Order: sequence, then C-alpha cells, then structure tokens
Amino acid sequence: MQIENAKPQTKPYKLFDGKGLYIEVAPTGARWWRFKYRIAGKEKRISLGVYPDVGLKDARAKLDDVRKQLASNIDPSEQRKAKKAASVQSAEHTFEATAREWFALNLPR
Repeated sequence: MQIENAKPQTKPYKLFDGKGLYIEVAPTGARWWRFKYRIAGKEKRISLGVYPDVGLKDARAKLDDVRKQLASNIDPSEQRKAKKAASVQSAEHTFEATAREWFALNLPR
C-alpha cells in the first residue's frame, strides 16, 4: 500500500524494505527496486526491476539470488555486465553478421 500511495516529489526518495532493498521513487513517478551493497570496500547498487512489473515478492526473490552471489564473493553488477557483453558478442557472430561483412568487403567487385 505504501508503494501504491507514494507520490513523486521534486527529488528522488527511497522507501526501505530491509536487507538493503528499497524502492526509489523518481520525480517523474517511476519506481525502481534497488539493492545497495558493499563489495571490496566500495558501495554499489543494482536495479532489480521496475514497479509494478516486478512486485514485492519478486523483488525479494531477486534479492535472495543477488545476496547468494555476494556470499560467493561475486559482484552481481559485474556479472550482469559480463552476461550482457557475452550476449552482444554472440549476436555479432551470427551468420547474418558474417554475410553482411563479406558483402561489404566484396561490394566493390
């Protein structure tokens, strides 16, 4: 109910749930689930989704997964970046990309 009734203000503000999980309400009215954590002495935060697409139950489930990664000394932010980079790289090595590259090289002929 508190999330539903959260009104946008001139500056972003936070509604805390616990264990580092909070919802950030932007001046535009958008609401993001965020998790604040520390790794290697640095404070970081990661987004867990947008409310209402991700509800409280789902946000807490995602939080548990992220906390398990932290317990294994894995930075969830870096893992997310690596996964995204691998996805982009695999998309670059498709048949279509190779065919377009070949065509561009052989276009003058």
